[in-house]
Amino acid sequence: QVQLLESGGGLVQAGGSLRLSCAASGLTFSSYAMAWFRQAPGKEREFVAAINWNPNTRYADSVKGRFTISRDNAKNTMFLQMNSLKPEDTGVYFCAANSARGLTSAREDLYDYWGQGTQVTVSS
Repeated sequence: QVQLLESGGGLVQAGGSLRLSCAASGLTFSSYAMAWFRQAPGKEREFVAAINWNPNTRYADSVKGRFTISRDNAKNTMFLQMNSLKPEDTGVYFCAANSARGLTSAREDLYDYWGQGTQVTVSS
């Protein structure tokens, strides 16, 4: 059974930093493409960043230069380092996995597995 467990969310002031983690189990992590999505209150879920097995990365324009996605295959864990946080970064952050290991897609319908999410709140 595949499980994705996010952690590291919290409350931070604008300009601050957080590091999210996504611990995966039940899959061959190194063979999976991984991604972060987020959902703000009252809004649709949106793409944040993706990383494939290579690893190649892809970012939403709104987070480029501020967020960094990475993975540690030895620990079956993906990370999202978030710097220079803004109030508009507030939302629930989800990790997702896709068995097409070369993927770095922003399309959430292409991801097979999802975590339950971790709340990030950025105060102004």
